[in-house]
Amino acid sequence: MATAVLTYMASAVSDRGRKRPTNEDAFGFSLESGVFIVCDGMGGAAAGEIASSLAVDEMLRCLRARHPSSRAAGETPMPQLAEEAIFSTNEAIFSRSQRNLRLSGMGTTLVGLVVEERRVWVVNVGDSRCYRLRAGHLEQITQDHSLVEEQVRMGRMTRSEALRSPLKNVITRALGTQNRVTPDIFELEAEPGDLFLLCSDGLTRELSDALIESLLLLDLPMDQLCARLVNAAKKAGGHDNITCLLVRAAQ
Repeated sequence: MATAVLTYMASAVSDRGRKRPTNEDAFGFSLESGVFIVCDGMGGAAAGEIASSLAVDEMLRCLRARHPSSRAAGETPMPQLAEEAIFSTNEAIFSRSQRNLRLSGMGTTLVGLVVEERRVWVVNVGDSRCYRLRAGHLEQITQDHSLVEEQVRMGRMTRSEALRSPLKNVITRALGTQNRVTPDIFELEAEPGDLFLLCSDGLTRELSDALIESLLLLDLPMDQLCARLVNAAKKAGGHDNITCLLVRAAQ
């Protein structure tokens, strides 16, 4: 019996929040190519904005160029293509920062989703996150590349201690800050009705997973769900830029 092909819809909102003068987050997606990206930039002056925008553009460029039929013939698998796209993006940001002293040290987190029918790949560098809502339950797919999260995973810090730690903003991996970076790549199988959330930490620092889940369960169009999430994060403090990108799988 043939399996029904899934289609994907997307919506996104990005906001500078209530405390930051500019928005260093960036997002982009191509429904045609099945690529969705959220980045959270860092660096002095406008460097964070440059790093995040450059990362989105370069990842979209690299992953739009992929050819699904080549992998059907046993050639370049998607995890390798995603890793190569990350390497290219990292090099683009790092080399630009080396050429311009004003941009020295700039970098960005990145979380991305690549879909091909029911196959889904999630790529992550830093502490921007991917979640999946399925059958009313929210699951975090990515693992934060942050100092406190690594301490929690090793059992050296409790979750509540991590939330209070003055080091909670320290990330251990980012694009563009070094000449080499290693991403995490997760492979999943999508089901009709799955809702994927890609977001910067401006959302997850303000809202608990339980609250995010309850907001995503509202029977609203995706653009309104994005707005609800961003407005809730702003109401909770809005200390950082806030970006959320929703991707829904449907038959």
